[in-house]
Amino acid sequence: MRLILLLLLAAGTTPALAQHSGHHMPVEAPDDVAEPTGTDQPPGSAEAPPVAHDSPAARYWDAKDMAAAAAAEMHPPRPVYSKTTLDLAELRIHEGRNGYAWEGETWWGDVDRVMLKSKGEGSLGAALEHGEVQALYARALDPWWTLQAGLRQDFGTAPQRSWATLGVEGRVPYQFEVQAAAFLSDKGQATARLEVGYDQRLTQRLILQPRAEINLSAQEMPAARVGDGLTSAELGLRLRYEIRREFAPYIGAHWGWSVGKTADYARADGHDTREHSLVAGIRFWF
Repeated sequence: MRLILLLLLAAGTTPALAQHSGHHMPVEAPDDVAEPTGTDQPPGSAEAPPVAHDSPAARYWDAKDMAAAAAAEMHPPRPVYSKTTLDLAELRIHEGRNGYAWEGETWWGDVDRVMLKSKGEGSLGAALEHGEVQALYARALDPWWTLQAGLRQDFGTAPQRSWATLGVEGRVPYQFEVQAAAFLSDKGQATARLEVGYDQRLTQRLILQPRAEINLSAQEMPAARVGDGLTSAELGLRLRYEIRREFAPYIGAHWGWSVGKTADYARADGHDTREHSLVAGIRFWF
């Protein structure tokens, strides 16, 4: 009899268990769970709230003036920078009469710049052989290159010319500094110049700098004693010590060659077509 009662009870509870296993009972959330607020909420498309201007000046100025002042603070005027660099200021020691040379530039601006460049050379105790000044407008093409255009004026014992100038200046891979320019004179004469330099840092203060320059002319210029094609080339090797980053004395060597018809003019005038000099000078910038 007991066995029959147990079987009847087991049969009665089986459907209930099956019904319970087929349905999930809802789980009530704890009372201490808060709704998402602030940055916890999902992103939406609503506009940002207006900027609160709680400056004490708002008590004395109307909203329009305060808004204009806030806009001016968000868009300040473009700063103007400047730099002056004298790359070469040197004495050249060689057979015969010693000489000197300089090369430098100064500029003002940022992406757009106004530039002045100057270079020249001569012999000690004699009139200046050649000097030039360039007034240029420079526009940055990217972080590494600038486009330059303007005017160049020659001075010295050589025939003085005025030139229109167009060139680029920048750095190529491996940090070679390049300057390339084309010139058109007021007499219709066209020339070009390419300069390349590289700073090899031997220590934190000791830098070895090779430099090269070539000059070309589209036509012969007898008055200036210049032939056509490749007219001259220069090569320099200078070792400088940066007492400060802005000031560095240097020593080195400089070689120069006249080429082609220009060399023929030099021989006819009794000048050497090749020059080798020991140099000593300073380089500084501010």
